[in-house]
Amino acid sequence: MIHNFNAGPSVLPQSVLQEASKAVLNFNNSGLSILEIGHRTPLFESVMNEAISLIKELMDLDDDHEVLFMHGGATVQFMEVPMNLLNENETAAYADTGVWSTKAIKEAKLFGKVNVVCSSKESNYNFIPKDFTVPEDSAYFHVTTNNTIYGTQWHEIPKVNMPVIADMSSDILSRKIDFNSFGLIFAGAQKNMGAAGTNLVVVNKNILGQLKRPIPAIMDYRNHIEAKSMLNTPPVFAIYVSMLTLRWLKENGGVEAMEKLNNQKSKLLYDAIDNSKIFKGTVVKEDRSKMNVCFVMEDAEKEKAFLDFAKQNNIYGIKGHRSVGGFRASLYNALPLSSVEYLVEKMVEFEKDF
Repeated sequence: MIHNFNAGPSVLPQSVLQEASKAVLNFNNSGLSILEIGHRTPLFESVMNEAISLIKELMDLDDDHEVLFMHGGATVQFMEVPMNLLNENETAAYADTGVWSTKAIKEAKLFGKVNVVCSSKESNYNFIPKDFTVPEDSAYFHVTTNNTIYGTQWHEIPKVNMPVIADMSSDILSRKIDFNSFGLIFAGAQKNMGAAGTNLVVVNKNILGQLKRPIPAIMDYRNHIEAKSMLNTPPVFAIYVSMLTLRWLKENGGVEAMEKLNNQKSKLLYDAIDNSKIFKGTVVKEDRSKMNVCFVMEDAEKEKAFLDFAKQNNIYGIKGHRSVGGFRASLYNALPLSSVEYLVEKMVEFEKDF
C-alpha cells in the first residue's frame, strides 16, 4: 500500500478515483466520456448543480453567498480579488504569513494600496502574528488560513469590521468554521477537495459592484454568478472529481467528522515528533497546522537517509519545501488515519536503528 503525504496535488479517496476512472470511459452509462461531453448539456449541468449544492450544504451557506467553480487555481485569485474589490484610492489590509500571502500582496499592489498589518517573515514564517490592528477604513482584510509550506495555521480568524478574504486552499472543509462570516473564500481544489484544474470561490454578493474602474468580463465575479460558473467552458473533469470528493465528504460525516479525524491525525504525528530524540518540529506549538506537519532532524545530514528509508517503505511526498527543508507530511481529509499510524511506526523504527 502507498502512503501519500504529498502537499498537492494530493491524496484522493479510492472510491473517487474508481468512479472518476469509470467516467473517463463511460459517464453515467451515456456511452460518452466525461472528457468529451458538452458542458452545457444536461449531463454536465447535473454535475455542476450537485457540486454547488454540496458546497452550500457542507458550508451551511446563507442566501447572500454564491458558489463558483473557476479556472486558474488560487493564484489567479491573488489578482481577481483586488480587481473586483479594491479601488485605486483605497487600501487593503494583508497578513503576511508565507509565500502565498506574499504573492497575493504583490498582485494587490497593481490595483490599489496595500497595508501589511502583520508579518512573521523575520522568523521564516514559523508562527502566526498576534496583537496587531487592522485599520477600520481598510477595503478588506486578506488572510491565508493555512500555510502549506511552513506548516502554520490560523486557529482563530481575527474579527474585523470589513470583509475578510480568505485563501483556504490547503484547509478548505477540514474544520468547522463560520463560512458565512467571510466576504470571499477561495481555494484551489487539488489539496483537499478534488483534482488540480478548478478553483472554488465563495463570495458574498453584497460586496461586489462597488468599483469605479471597469473589470474585464471574464474577471468579473458578477458575470460568473449570473452564468452559474458557465461563462466560458469550465474545467469539466476537475469539477466532476471535486463533485465526487464533496459527495464522499458528505457520506463520511461532513466537515465535523473531518475535523475530528484531522485532529486525531495531527495529534498522533505531533506527539511522535515531540517525543522523538532525533526529530523536531519547526513551528511554534500553538500555531501548528493540522494539515501540513513540518519537521526536521536534529542532525540534518541524516535527513536523506530517512527520506530513502521512507521511500523504501512506500511513504511518499514527505520531503519538505526548500524554504524550510526537512520533512512535510500533509494530512488532508482523504488521508486515512492508518497512513499516519504507519508513518509514526516507521519513524520510531528508524530512530531505534539510528
